Amino acid sequence: MTSVNSTYKSLLLSVALAFCITSCQVNYSFTGTNINYEITKTFSVDNFFNDSGGGPANMSQRFTEALKDYYQRNTQLELVRNNGDLQFMGAITRYDISPQATVTSQDANIPDRAGQMRLTIAVEVEYLNTNDEEENLKRTFSFFRDYDPRSTSLLQVESDLIEFIFENIIQDIFTATVANW
Repeated sequence: MTSVNSTYKSLLLSVALAFCITSCQVNYSFTGTNINYEITKTFSVDNFFNDSGGGPANMSQRFTEALKDYYQRNTQLELVRNNGDLQFMGAITRYDISPQATVTSQDANIPDRAGQMRLTIAVEVEYLNTNDEEENLKRTFSFFRDYDPRSTSLLQVESDLIEFIFENIIQDIFTATVANW
């Protein structure tokens, strides 16, 4: 008799659980955005220009494509050529290499040299939200990465440094424009 009661209770619990799962609708957003996808459906990215006077020739194209890719991967927005609900435009305004730590030689005939060099990139971004003008912003985002010129040349590490810096700048742009932070 207890086996029948136990089976009956188990069946009743399963039916109740199935009913709750199918009738309860819970919406979670794992993208961490504050985008209302019923209103905001598209985004566009104008070509960013390199106004810094430095860096590789394809740097602005790399940034533009990386920004598009990041928003496509992390939102449900459709990329359009022009006039998106969210619009991005701007320029790379700084590409600077500067010494960070000096290594002093014990020999007076050997000049001091940099122990660490720093690549800093800054990007000015204008962001327009056509559905909520209070969200619009124009801001410069920058990031840097150090490298050791004693063991490697800039040409050997420049591509990796730029990629690392762009990833961080784009995450900051995402956070400032559409993230729930």
